Amino acid sequence: MKRILGMTKEKWKEKNGIYTAEEIVQQPEMWRQTYKKVKEIKKDLINFYKKLMNMERLNIIFAGAGTSGFIGDSLTPYLKKKFPQFETASVHTTELVTHPEVYFNKKIPTLLISFARSGNSPESVAAIELAEEMVNDLYQLVITCNKEGKLAQKVSDSYNQLVLLPKKTNDRGFAMTSSYTSMLLTALLFFNIEELDKLNSTVELKAKAAEEIIDSFCDNKKLLEADFKKIIYLGDYSFFGVAKEASLKLLELTSGQIITRYDTPLGFRHGPKSIIDKDSLILFFLSDNEYNLKYEYDLLNELNKSKLGYKTAVITIKNRKKIKEKCDFYLSSYSKMDDEDEVFNTLEYIIYAQIISLYKSIHSGINPDNPSPDGSVNRVVQGVKIYPYKK
Repeated sequence: MKRILGMTKEKWKEKNGIYTAEEIVQQPEMWRQTYKKVKEIKKDLINFYKKLMNMERLNIIFAGAGTSGFIGDSLTPYLKKKFPQFETASVHTTELVTHPEVYFNKKIPTLLISFARSGNSPESVAAIELAEEMVNDLYQLVITCNKEGKLAQKVSDSYNQLVLLPKKTNDRGFAMTSSYTSMLLTALLFFNIEELDKLNSTVELKAKAAEEIIDSFCDNKKLLEADFKKIIYLGDYSFFGVAKEASLKLLELTSGQIITRYDTPLGFRHGPKSIIDKDSLILFFLSDNEYNLKYEYDLLNELNKSKLGYKTAVITIKNRKKIKEKCDFYLSSYSKMDDEDEVFNTLEYIIYAQIISLYKSIHSGINPDNPSPDGSVNRVVQGVKIYPYKK
């Protein structure tokens, strides 16, 4: 009988985790399908992209709530480097709605990029409406997994572009998994749309690496079954956004039973390090940049010398013997690319964290597909009232 992440389909159903398990596993295929979707509308996307790139001034704002917001957090440093002539920011819709005057400037052309799984979160719709009201020259790119969602219905003219992802990316489980990585990939493809054909090999490389992780990671019983009470995720550059998402996945899927935190390797020393004890796991999303790696190695080396009893784990895409000797758990997919930015590594890095969160959920006696059965937290946020904005 075919196994899914180390268990049979029937076992996952019994544990009320079948949706989440299947949606983690389907990600490599969803990336391939996402690439095809983008390629189908390549001409429209190129025209839209060129219109934006010809501007002398442009504000680029990534918007989303929760997991959808963390997509922008990973993309922003990459875009700041790629397009230094533009202003780029990741502003969660929960902030855009409460303080729109801080981020929307009537006189500056603005590209608002909205990420949404369902497209029905009140803040996502309100953020678009505020942008339309407050910015004279507004362009919108909406990336969503639900063609029936309110967000998808709002995109209609030449100033806007909609990218609808494969239907299966609209995750049925509580936690966003394949929706998150597929939307992230879509944005990366858009901002490299003129080299889309070349990126086919990159997507395939990452998909195959993810399949290897999915097929083999569940054999790491020592890590997945360890009784950690706290897990801290550390990452820099685009991996800081991944650390945020990894932390949220664990918090959601364990219904808050496991304490979790995220930080940068350097920032961790400035107070947050106080959280660690003998029941902690500190997991590094390792950089592929040799300069940044020096700082990450220093912290790992420092932690390795401590006698507090906590464990360390490292996720990397290279075989780094020096690093391997300094950590308790060493995880690598060896999918190094020669000429692509390391932001693409976010796709496979998060899969490790998704699987860890899923296993911690079932070991904590939580139902992964519905970790909050009392309705205190919902798949699509409830209870948000949007108020008219008064200038």
